Amino acid sequence: MQRDQLADFLRRRREAIPPAEVGIAEGPRRRTAGLRREEVAMLAGVSVDYVVRMEQGRSSQPSPQLLGALARALRLSDDERDHLFHLAGHRPPPADGAARLARAGLLRMLDLLGDTPAMVLSDLGEVLVQNRMGILLAGDHSGFTGDRRYTAYRWFTDPAARAVHPAEEREHYARSIVADLRAAAGRRSGDPTVTGLVDRLRAASADFRRLWAEHEVAVRRADRKTVLHPRVGRLAMDCETLVTPDLGQQLLVLTPADAETRERLDLLRVLGIEEFPAGEAGPSVR
Repeated sequence: MQRDQLADFLRRRREAIPPAEVGIAEGPRRRTAGLRREEVAMLAGVSVDYVVRMEQGRSSQPSPQLLGALARALRLSDDERDHLFHLAGHRPPPADGAARLARAGLLRMLDLLGDTPAMVLSDLGEVLVQNRMGILLAGDHSGFTGDRRYTAYRWFTDPAARAVHPAEEREHYARSIVADLRAAAGRRSGDPTVTGLVDRLRAASADFRRLWAEHEVAVRRADRKTVLHPRVGRLAMDCETLVTPDLGQQLLVLTPADAETRERLDLLRVLGIEEFPAGEAGPSVR
């Protein structure tokens, strides 16, 4: 662990980020260039004291999970993120698989979306990060572990994941999930992460085996889905998916498809502010 270099890098990256880039108002009395330490701590979900000790070269070795949170908070590029891991004495997360972090460019786009529900996913359907409205709409997915990280696995093994969509839409949604997974499997031929997931799904679900055998292929880019939300009722959402050039990550943006849904999302936003303080999860609807 290179404490002095790590401290210098974190301090310089913090000072280089305009507050507006991460959705923080600058205010008339701001004296600090870039972000304050307490703002980095809030964005990363760590204590201010630990941020201070890291910038002073006095901290213990941070965990990979903490480094990932700091990389997101500081909007590091892929190269900067890898550098952060090296300075802290860890191997950077691999380019593929469950350990990936959302790319800095997608995080910036997520910030700009404001009150529009959105999330960044891997090509296997792992939610890497959600904005506030994304959590209120779909629930907080940050706590999923093992195969439950994957949208496909939850859909085909957990009845609760299907129950939030009307029965008449579930076949269409299941087919789109399988077709997208098939496309990822083709791009990542021989990748044990993908082949292992497919094998476990085939063993766990007859519906998955049926659809997988049909060999439909389609990267999910645009769709309309209905969400049966436990707090505000039926929501008709248009889903636009922006993919990175290598198709490795996706920015999913959900917008109301009609005026009634728009009003219900406005209500959900107010309910979320009243009942869910910042940093807590909304209802699970996926």
